[in-house]
Amino acid sequence: MLQAFANIFKIPELRRRVFFTLGMIAIYRIGFVIPLVGVDQTALKELAKKATSEGDIGGFGRIVEYASIFSGGSLQQSTIFGLGIMPYITASIIFQLLTTVWKPLQDLKKDGISGQTKINEYTRYTTVALCFIQGAMWLGYLRSQGLIAPGIESAPGGLIVFYAAGIAGLTAGSLFLMWLGEQIDKYGIGNGISLILTAGILARMPDAVKWVAQNFGWSIQGDTTLTPVGLILLLAGFVFVVAGAVIITVAQRRIPIQQAKHTRGRKVYGGQRQYLPLRINHAGVMPIVFASSLMIFPSSIFGWLATRARDGNSADWWQTVTNFFAMNSQMGEFPYIFVEILMIFFFSYFWTTVQFSPEDMSKQLKQSGAFIPGYRPGPRTAEYLETVMERITYVGAAFLAAIAILPTVISSNMGIPQNVSQFLGGTGLLIVVSVGLDLIQRIEANLLMRNYSGFLARGANDSKAPRVRSRQG
Repeated sequence: MLQAFANIFKIPELRRRVFFTLGMIAIYRIGFVIPLVGVDQTALKELAKKATSEGDIGGFGRIVEYASIFSGGSLQQSTIFGLGIMPYITASIIFQLLTTVWKPLQDLKKDGISGQTKINEYTRYTTVALCFIQGAMWLGYLRSQGLIAPGIESAPGGLIVFYAAGIAGLTAGSLFLMWLGEQIDKYGIGNGISLILTAGILARMPDAVKWVAQNFGWSIQGDTTLTPVGLILLLAGFVFVVAGAVIITVAQRRIPIQQAKHTRGRKVYGGQRQYLPLRINHAGVMPIVFASSLMIFPSSIFGWLATRARDGNSADWWQTVTNFFAMNSQMGEFPYIFVEILMIFFFSYFWTTVQFSPEDMSKQLKQSGAFIPGYRPGPRTAEYLETVMERITYVGAAFLAAIAILPTVISSNMGIPQNVSQFLGGTGLLIVVSVGLDLIQRIEANLLMRNYSGFLARGANDSKAPRVRSRQG
């Protein structure tokens, strides 16, 4: 492993790409010390800390929790990177879905590089529009909670300047992060947007380690929350969940594919046996993203209606409905988890249906002269692929559901705050695992291309290392 790290810095091009990527991530983190104009940072930080520490998973606490996945927790300080890369990701998902159902975008995609460039241009325009909308909503919420600096509302034109400067700052920050991601794609190594997300998630790990250190004790006395047994269980759970996330991320269902034989003169071509790999978790992290984002709205909307109710009976009724979809109440724990699991299963099948077409795959196999043994090319092959995909999607969705609810269950039942339990599952963990595996594979490919041993290979001087042999031996 250490030799593989040393080999990275022996290759000038790879070394330059790694340092460039690290420099861009450092610039991304510097932006978190630049606050927005007119926001009371101290009051906002106290509100966010209270919402997360008291287990307020509904309403404001859940908005902060979800947004921090894509912004590194910057909404607690409301910096220029407050929206993070979330508007660009949302715009990309929108156009990815539209490309599969809207014929003009489908035709544009078939044009190749020029069509994809045009789609990327539309995505950037949509990102700007989403930045304006989300920025205005966030600033409006800050104003309704009294979190803007004193004197702004009473000053002539103060609110206009506050909204204009705030929206401009948030929009510029998101577009700058989008540009950083594109620069990493071009001059660095790895997927730029994914690396920015990962950096924001890992930036919260020191706070989790700090909480564990402050609350650890050899016996349950005073304010001690975590005993040695609890610490061991916490570390074992972290290792187990990470290992499971790695396994389910790389797991595949390999379907045998037989190439048809072709006779040309006295020679026979083809006839090789290959495999068609189908990922178990084909939808990736998207079902959790969709389910988590939609689960924000019930508790937030019902909670807002409870505050707007005119009489006490209506307020109590709306509060009861709010608790029904909030994790901070005993009544809402089971309904919330049950609804979230159903939504994860739904979006897993929905996203797989959008991204994977058994009919197109069957046509490609038929055109390339390949077939699945025991199934006729055409509709029978498509039906078989669809059946297999439905079964493995069920397994992948069950895993995603377990990963998604695990942090919330641990936080509500073991007294562990959300910023610690989130590293035992959830969207953030899956993003970190997926991005880490992708980065390792890219570095591995660069090392092997230049005849260096990578992370997945044994040392070159190891006599037991597998060697590549020619057909002549």
